[in-house]
Amino acid sequence: MTEHAATERAAGTPAWRDPKRYLWPLGLVIPLSPFMAWGLVSWLGPGAFWLLGLMIMGIAIPAVDAVAGVDRRNPPLEMAEALENDKYYRWCLYLLIPLQYAGLITACYLWAHGPLGVPERIGLAITIGVVGGVGINAAHELGHKRENVERWLSKITLAQSFYGHFYVEHNHGHHVRVATPEDPASARYGESFWKFLPRSMIGGIASAWDLEQRRLHRVGSTKWTAHNHLFNAAAMSLVLFAVLIALFGWIVAPYLILQAVIAVILFEAANYLEHYGLLRSKTKRGRYVRTDHTHSWNSDHLWSNLFLYHLQRHSDHHANPVRRYQSLRTVDESPQLPAGYAVMIFCALFPPLWRKVMDHRLVDYYGGDMSKINR
Repeated sequence: MTEHAATERAAGTPAWRDPKRYLWPLGLVIPLSPFMAWGLVSWLGPGAFWLLGLMIMGIAIPAVDAVAGVDRRNPPLEMAEALENDKYYRWCLYLLIPLQYAGLITACYLWAHGPLGVPERIGLAITIGVVGGVGINAAHELGHKRENVERWLSKITLAQSFYGHFYVEHNHGHHVRVATPEDPASARYGESFWKFLPRSMIGGIASAWDLEQRRLHRVGSTKWTAHNHLFNAAAMSLVLFAVLIALFGWIVAPYLILQAVIAVILFEAANYLEHYGLLRSKTKRGRYVRTDHTHSWNSDHLWSNLFLYHLQRHSDHHANPVRRYQSLRTVDESPQLPAGYAVMIFCALFPPLWRKVMDHRLVDYYGGDMSKINR
């Protein structure tokens, strides 16, 4: 147990309240960004405000993170059950979904009927893509839960980015193979993001298809069925895009594709940094050791964690996959990123910068022993 956890457990009482409780709705700022951008343009006139989603994620949050610093407080262990069962936290996440889709529909209206030139339409598509990327993160949180309604909400959230296979691959592939050379979503030492991206996407789709065929075979069903998670997830995306194009015209099609590409790049960049170079060792029998807190990079930067529903406490997520975001903990043995995800994603997009920032940290974490690194 960490010093922080021990201190808080000793101080824990039934009167304990989450000090971040009323900060979690900040996660809704990103899905609100298209409306905020429209308001700013209407008020101040045309400009770069259509890029507001990117500005918030790439400039505002890192700036506030730099001032606010890290938060390594953990909830008392005896309060975990009550915290998990508090429906308030679920609604902080659920509300993202209608806002996400309201923003997408509004964007389609503006792409089709608004007084926007091509640069403004592209800027708005980038903002919608940022919303979609955060939406994949919300789907990631929901897809791990046991409640059937939350699993369906996960698929619905993924429909905007056409990334429904993630629902299958992440839960049943990535979490089994994480921090091993066999995992397409675990980046290797020296591998650039742009090399990792196609490997993760293509490998993830192939893995999801294989996993879903196996699941259906176990229950005595053919793979060509409406119960195939990949088919019904893809159908959601196809129906969504078809309806939007039918309502607003073909003019929206390239921007729908662009926003989906932006969302996938942002989320795969998060995938890239979460396990870069980390490797699970093997037992004497040649099996990989159980996933623990040492197999994911962590970031305890306060504000970016609020906007990403504690995604940055990724080590505890892999050690305890069904634990809800408000209960995720930080532990001392986890490797730590030097900044929040927004900054690290920017670094990942520029491989020389990424390697300058991260390679020595990875090598130092393993005490210079290159045999312990995923290469």
